[in-house]
Amino acid sequence: MQLAPLFPIIYKILQPTFPQCLWRGDSNDKAIALTFDDGPHPQYTRQVLTVLERYQIQASFFWLGACVQRSPTIAKEICDRGHWIGLHGYDHRSFPMLSPIELKESLEKTQTAIYHACNLAPNKVRDVRPPNGLFTPKTLELFQQWNYRPVMWSVVPEDWARPGVTTVTKRVLQQVQNGSLIVLHDGAFGGQDVAATIQILIPQLIQKGYQFVTVDTLWGKRE
Repeated sequence: MQLAPLFPIIYKILQPTFPQCLWRGDSNDKAIALTFDDGPHPQYTRQVLTVLERYQIQASFFWLGACVQRSPTIAKEICDRGHWIGLHGYDHRSFPMLSPIELKESLEKTQTAIYHACNLAPNKVRDVRPPNGLFTPKTLELFQQWNYRPVMWSVVPEDWARPGVTTVTKRVLQQVQNGSLIVLHDGAFGGQDVAATIQILIPQLIQKGYQFVTVDTLWGKRE
């Protein structure tokens, strides 16, 4: 069962319920954010970088600490190109299933991996996207206590299920609007198609007048 039709409904329910999360930017501004979860991947992420470079676009990557440790060279390349970096946990375990100690360790281990790969200080990597978008009020309370910023989404085309490049592209174009925060994946699930997807998607979004910005910029632009 594909969940893609449900995500816009879920978003409309959760956004006002948890306003401390970044769900989108300013609806009066044509700035949108393209984000990638589950990397870096030695093959798929490099393909993504090639497309982003072609269109001179800054994106945001939410990394798994284990993947950073496996592909530190690619991680550094992403940082050196000025893309925004966030945390996705160390190994994609669901945050609500972790104890506070385990959650803190997962985030800090990922920050440490990023520091060793990119020389990016832990206090510079504070945006967190929970794996599978799963969190509880307690999770958000801990984020606030530890000075992390929770980042969610407004456009989720379910690319990890690999419904096909055409389908993913169509879902994004149907849902995108001013301030949209788009989630794609450059990891083991969905990463096979992601470069081909954004190669089609980006020119069409540019033609519609959208400007690509990072998650950090959306924080400043949200309503």
